[in-house]
Amino acid sequence: MSGTLVLVRHGQSEWNLKNLFTGWRDVGLSEKGHEEAREAGRKLKERGLSFDIAFTSALVRAQATNDHILRAVGQADLKTIRDQALNERDYGELSGLNKDDARAKWGEEQVHLWRRSYETRPPGGESLKDTGARVWPYYLREILPRVLRGETVLVSAHGNSLRALVMVLDGLSGEEITKTEIATGVPIIYRLNSDSTVASKEILDG
Repeated sequence: MSGTLVLVRHGQSEWNLKNLFTGWRDVGLSEKGHEEAREAGRKLKERGLSFDIAFTSALVRAQATNDHILRAVGQADLKTIRDQALNERDYGELSGLNKDDARAKWGEEQVHLWRRSYETRPPGGESLKDTGARVWPYYLREILPRVLRGETVLVSAHGNSLRALVMVLDGLSGEEITKTEIATGVPIIYRLNSDSTVASKEILDG
């Protein structure tokens, strides 16, 4: 067995709370989101986990989640690499819109297709497949080699950028990943084999 990879979706954001499409819009955590992030850190500390390095996106909600987790495990000064490759999916023209208003404008079926299909892009935005096309090379180049060296790596990112990673790690199809939900502030712990396959997966949702 090789190293450990911990994935955490950021805590609830202010726009999650308001039911708005967020994407690359840079909004902060809600009060509940701050608490979710702190709780994620407490759960990881209880497991005795400490990290060799952390990765997060270029967006403040993921960075704040990362900061809360590192403070909770006593590693506030840990080296953290921020990169927009780990950003949330870009929702294009949907960004900033209330999801109910979007359904009223374009119809339930069309909005569901934009939100949940693997390859369909919203106007001016990215599909989940597009998101994966920037997440996967970054993972292979920057994150996976560290895990294979035996390091314990934290990735604090977003629902769709993490779904792209989970798709590869769990060997899911495009259809299967569209039905996969990643909860806010819930750590997912992967332990990898030396050939990069998954030895074990644990979701700390209890």
